[in-house]
Amino acid sequence: MEFDKTALDKATQDFQKLGKDNYEAVVKSYGQMNKGFQDIGTSFTDYTKQAFADATATFEKLVGAKSLEHAIEIQSQYAKTAYETWMAEMTKIGEMYASVARDAYKPVEKAVAKTTATVTAS
Repeated sequence: MEFDKTALDKATQDFQKLGKDNYEAVVKSYGQMNKGFQDIGTSFTDYTKQAFADATATFEKLVGAKSLEHAIEIQSQYAKTAYETWMAEMTKIGEMYASVARDAYKPVEKAVAKTTATVTAS
C-alpha cells in the first residue's frame, strides 16, 4: 500500500482550515453573546433608574396627600403602573435573552454544518 503524500497534505490543510473556521465561529459567537448581555445590562440599568424615579415621585405625592383616600389612590395607581411596567420590562428582557441565544448560536451552527459536510464528504 503506497502512501499519497499530496492527499495527506491536502487533508491536513483542510483539517487546519476547519479548525481555524470553527475557532473563528466560536469567537464570533462569544462576541455576539457579550454584546447581547451588555444590551440586557443596559436595559436593566435603565429600568432600575426609571423605577427609582417613579417611586420617588410617588413618595413625594404621598407626602403631599391631603387625605387617606387620596393617599390610597396614589399608592394604588403607583402599584398598578409599577406592575405593568415591570411585566413589560421582564417580557422585553426575556425576548432579549432569546435573541442573544439565537444570535450567538448562528455562527456555531454554520460551522458545525460546514464541518459535518466536510467530514461526510471525506
